Amino acid sequence: MNMKPKSNIVNLPVYQPGKPIEEVKRELGLDEVIKLASNENPYGCSPKAKEAIITELSNVSVYPDGGAAELTTALSEYLGVAKSSLIFGCGSDEVIALITRAFLVPGDETIMADQTFSVYKSNADIEGALSIEVPLKNGVHDLDGMLAAVTDKTKIIWVCNPNNPTGTIVAERDLISFMDAVPSSVMVVLDEAYYEFVTDESYPQGVPLMEKYSNLVILRTFSKIYGLASLRIGYGIAQPEVITLINQVREPFNTNRSAQAAAKAAIGDQGFIEECCRLNAEGRDFLQKEFDRLGLSYFPSQGNFVMVDVKTSGKDVFDKLLRQGIIVRPGFAHYPTYIRVSVGTPEQNQAFASVLEEVLREIQAPA
Repeated sequence: MNMKPKSNIVNLPVYQPGKPIEEVKRELGLDEVIKLASNENPYGCSPKAKEAIITELSNVSVYPDGGAAELTTALSEYLGVAKSSLIFGCGSDEVIALITRAFLVPGDETIMADQTFSVYKSNADIEGALSIEVPLKNGVHDLDGMLAAVTDKTKIIWVCNPNNPTGTIVAERDLISFMDAVPSSVMVVLDEAYYEFVTDESYPQGVPLMEKYSNLVILRTFSKIYGLASLRIGYGIAQPEVITLINQVREPFNTNRSAQAAAKAAIGDQGFIEECCRLNAEGRDFLQKEFDRLGLSYFPSQGNFVMVDVKTSGKDVFDKLLRQGIIVRPGFAHYPTYIRVSVGTPEQNQAFASVLEEVLREIQAPA
């Protein structure tokens, strides 16, 4: 090919999502498949969100509101923040991309954990920035190590809390000490995609901290506990002047009408969210107890997933589980013997635990 792409994207890895159920059924000839790979809500979305989607279908030929005004009003009231402090994206993934587009130039540095959400690094790579990856400590962000990595070239620090894929959290007191020490010229992006699943009281409330720290940006999503993953809608919360800058690189109609309507309705059904949080905590506890029973170590999770050490190739365990119709997530560069499993319904969790036990027994059996 004679056309010349940007040199920094030539070897960029393509994001690998969890294997789709339909593909696995087709490839392996299976009738029943349980997908526990993408941290989706096994209970779906609020009935109110479904109703809103159906109503919105009559407007399918009409462009969406570029500024998502009604959703912005509903969310600002729910969170207690100014409307000018919100920005919506095609998933929080797009907000990440918009932040890097607005703030990073070649030669800048950005700091993140060495095993965290891969989209931070891929977007920094696209902008030609250098990613400094600081190793996790027992699966948790090493905030002191991240602080030590700050230079005069540092533009953005990413803190995924709870962290994907480990599910671990940074406690409030540690986050505050960290924010006190970070230069005010450095943006700290606190990715709270799994915020609503957390039950640990030491977890920080990021939104109130924005009053003290003008360099703090918070990311959240409707894809996880709200169950609207296919509609692709997430959001960022920051000081209005930061939101203005991000908005300057946003595409005009980046979120669709159905997503906006469903998200607005979903905010109004917090009873559904509370029930999903309760059920998730029970499922998470069940999985962790099963791992204890099987003698497997894992990172204590506050998300809707658990990352467990299967003490052999995570990819091999993934393949064997896949053949029995259970999809999990392997392939963690710094944790090759781990798999990440999403919390499903009680029936799905039980099925996974039973099949995992069979698979591990088969692997450990003498040849």
